[in-house]
Amino acid sequence: MAAHGCLLSIPFKPKPQFPRPIVSSETNARKITCSSITAQSQSAKQHLLSLISDQDRGLKTQNDPKKRASIIEAVDALAGLGKDTITTDGPLSATWRMLWTTEKEQLFIIEKAPFFGTQAGDVLQVIDAANGTLNNVITFPPHGAFFVRSTIEIASPQRVNFRFTSAVLRGNNWEIPLPPFGQGWFESVYLDEEIRVAKDIRGDYLIVDRAPYDWKA
Repeated sequence: MAAHGCLLSIPFKPKPQFPRPIVSSETNARKITCSSITAQSQSAKQHLLSLISDQDRGLKTQNDPKKRASIIEAVDALAGLGKDTITTDGPLSATWRMLWTTEKEQLFIIEKAPFFGTQAGDVLQVIDAANGTLNNVITFPPHGAFFVRSTIEIASPQRVNFRFTSAVLRGNNWEIPLPPFGQGWFESVYLDEEIRVAKDIRGDYLIVDRAPYDWKA
């Protein structure tokens, strides 16, 4: 008897094909643009930090107009890249340590501190945007400090108004209160996770980095 094979017929179901997402040329352009801006900012930031690296927080720049002009040009270039950013929100709050400035009063204290038998340590801006406070601090290790307390209010995406409320000269186990003086504003024209660059009402410049510690009064 001949054996007959039985062929089982199974219907074929094609694998479903899902349409690939369409990425517009506008989206690609936005990614490229953002990437380019970030690269430009990092390059401009490193150039600025290189320029100030040997300036002793600004003391050497005071007598070098050419160097000062180069640094300010680099600041303006970085500010141009950050012009549309918001720098007055949460990341503004920090203990900021001065790297370089044109502020004559601070540079005078740093320079003349040895005449009073001490040395200036870190120079700080301690900002708490949420609570509206700012402390400008010059430390004299191990125990001394001169600090000026201020209140602040956010005026625009990059501008902060401030008003001095008190000042204190502190030593080891002693304090001398000083009268408050002045008000004004500063603009953080560039801010990232490492540094902040600011201009103020008097046309002075300040470059700071995030201190590796929190200063407490």
